[in-house]
Amino acid sequence: MRALIATLVVGVFAPILDTTMLTIAVHTLVLDLRADIATIQWVSTSYLLALVVSIPLCGWLDARLGGRRLWVAALVVFAVGSALCAASWSPVSLIVFRTLQGAAAGVLMTNMQTIAVRAAGGGSVARVTAALGVPIALGPLIGPVVGGALLHWADWRWMFAINVPLCLLAVVAALRVLPDDAPTSAVPPLDRTGLALLAPGIVLTFYGLAELAERGTSGVLLLFVASGAALIAAFGVHAARVGDRALVRVRLVRIPTVAASTLASLAVGGALMGTMFLLPLYWQTVRGDGALATALLLAPQAVGAFVPRFFVGGLVDRFGPRPVAVSAIALMAAATVPFAFVTAGTSPVVLALVLFARGLGLGAVLVPILSSAYTGLSRDQFPHASMFTRGAQQLGGAIGVAAVAVVLHAGLAHGPAEAALHPAFWVMAAVTVLGVVPALRLPGRADRTG
Repeated sequence: MRALIATLVVGVFAPILDTTMLTIAVHTLVLDLRADIATIQWVSTSYLLALVVSIPLCGWLDARLGGRRLWVAALVVFAVGSALCAASWSPVSLIVFRTLQGAAAGVLMTNMQTIAVRAAGGGSVARVTAALGVPIALGPLIGPVVGGALLHWADWRWMFAINVPLCLLAVVAALRVLPDDAPTSAVPPLDRTGLALLAPGIVLTFYGLAELAERGTSGVLLLFVASGAALIAAFGVHAARVGDRALVRVRLVRIPTVAASTLASLAVGGALMGTMFLLPLYWQTVRGDGALATALLLAPQAVGAFVPRFFVGGLVDRFGPRPVAVSAIALMAAATVPFAFVTAGTSPVVLALVLFARGLGLGAVLVPILSSAYTGLSRDQFPHASMFTRGAQQLGGAIGVAAVAVVLHAGLAHGPAEAALHPAFWVMAAVTVLGVVPALRLPGRADRTG
């Protein structure tokens, strides 16, 4: 089992490293590709849109190809996309190739959990989930440092080229270690109607939320979000009607553990991404630090997120998912509140301690939530549970970023950045606390069945 976990960790490390490295390369891309910031932002936006659109396809792809074949195919596509990104000759070419990367990354991040839970069998799903979180915890710590070094000693193209050998190593390991779980039964046809509703619904929703975060409130953008939400709702009606033949089996949300895990993932995704949007702004706009310095100052949170990986699985096995999730959310909320009072003169040591504490909560919170989603499900339902929780995290993150950005834009219109950040952090603290509601519906120790 350790070899399998290590193989999966190596496979997802490339997309996580890639995403975290790119956050500090925007200015370099603007200069080297002779483009404006609005155009370069599409390098990240196209990646995100492709990632979230690919998530609902994972269930059907898993049924058609099997877990290992899908994993290897996604790694190959990500490697090819990375090589093409490194060879990009214009902003448009880079955006197109990043779309290819994003689609592969969405499959990798979703399929990782499905493969591991299937392999765990009767073992501890919580311990497996904790081990899989290692690259996610280390990414924000290692990525900006590696990206800064590559920008200093080489150029931005190496930030993509470095993914190729990582992916090739992951492919070799997968072929040697992952079980060959080729499908043995008839594969249902692709739900084309569902895809025609869900794909544009996701694109409109996520694009509208991303642009709201960038530009502030706009009638057109709100229309995009509303139209996307309507299409997603229409897909829900369609999926409920066709049952297991749907692209995503929405009937699974009738299962209390799946519903609670999905809603908790939504809230935690919003708390995570919304706060991560705000924290760099504090250091860069209020304190005047550069991008690399900001990444280093945020390192205590990444270190804190890494620490619980060694023991949170055992805590979930001993006490059940509910108390662990509620405690982690409470710690995250408590460690977010101090940033509603920070000023330019707040001690960096105090902030480092607060970030470390918040990281402890972040590192522990997803393990009980994600492991609960598979309680009592059959093997063929695992990919759909993975899609629910992964998709909810992404949607929550987009909503969280858009919400705090709108609050921030409103504050900046009437005062300095320092004052504008305070209500935005209060919003994030409130969103974090909301996660307690679905977390209280997770299984306790006595009522766990798997």
